[in-house]
Amino acid sequence: MARRNAPAEAAPPADPAAAGWSAAELALIDGFLGSLRNERRLSRHTGAAYRRDLAAFVAWCARSRLTSWSALDEQHLRNFAAAEHRGGLAPRSIQRRLSALRTFFGYLIREGILKRSPAIEVRAPKGAKRLPQALDVDRMTRLLDAPVAARPEFAGLDARDRAMLELFYSSGLRLAELVGLDLADVDLADRTVRVLGKGGKTRIVPVGKQAVTALRGWLRERPALAAVDARAMFVGRNGGRLGVRAVQLRVDAWARRHGLDVKVHPHLFRHSFATHLLESSHDLRGVQELLGHANISTTQVYTHLDFQHLARIYDEAHPRARRRTR
Repeated sequence: MARRNAPAEAAPPADPAAAGWSAAELALIDGFLGSLRNERRLSRHTGAAYRRDLAAFVAWCARSRLTSWSALDEQHLRNFAAAEHRGGLAPRSIQRRLSALRTFFGYLIREGILKRSPAIEVRAPKGAKRLPQALDVDRMTRLLDAPVAARPEFAGLDARDRAMLELFYSSGLRLAELVGLDLADVDLADRTVRVLGKGGKTRIVPVGKQAVTALRGWLRERPALAAVDARAMFVGRNGGRLGVRAVQLRVDAWARRHGLDVKVHPHLFRHSFATHLLESSHDLRGVQELLGHANISTTQVYTHLDFQHLARIYDEAHPRARRRTR
């Protein structure tokens, strides 16, 4: 029989991975994420990624008996990055976590909780540089010009899918940007589209002739599918805005139906758009503006693809580069 005056057991922490952290310290994460939503208008998916990265760091701190933000220094951050690397996390993912921490510590400095960021000099281990994949012009043309089998019951959906693919390639849109388009954002007479990009930044990008034709074809079919009050440019069978996952599945299905030998996803069109523009124009700043990149260093990855293209031409054309035939 338990003694009547025995002390009650302490309640377990709400999150076992954050054992030792006070509710006030953890609440700062919620304040930070709220500021991202309200001030920088980051998407729900980006906010969830920040939360996961910070939760991983809090769990590591708890295992290391570190339970307050003010107790951290640069060596702790280096130890965290090394532990994540030993655990098999890719360098790019570690860099993303450190970036989340740098942004969070900046918020704590602004709130007067820290005087200096412990993550400012910490870098992730270097990994192999991966270049974005792109379809060559011939395969992209074959994909977009592929005839669609006569299927009267699916005519509207086929017109919609072709319009999405043409717009992805014509204007280099991100998946979230295409999904978020409203009818009012597309001006077919002016051949432009207004896009809400990352960080709530708006940009105007041109729409090519083939994409305009495909969009006109879709707009003729759209009334049969769209709900009366639907503002979205692209809608599904339920009449509402087409979701991210649905677009991914439709792009994949279109590519498989037309026999492409590579995995096709929405961002592949953006990579191909940037690569082909850069190959033709060599205007890095122009491509940066069209893609909506805040920093030109993000766009410069496509110069590596352009160099690969030039290197192939050199190997095939230069007299000293061609392999001698016997």
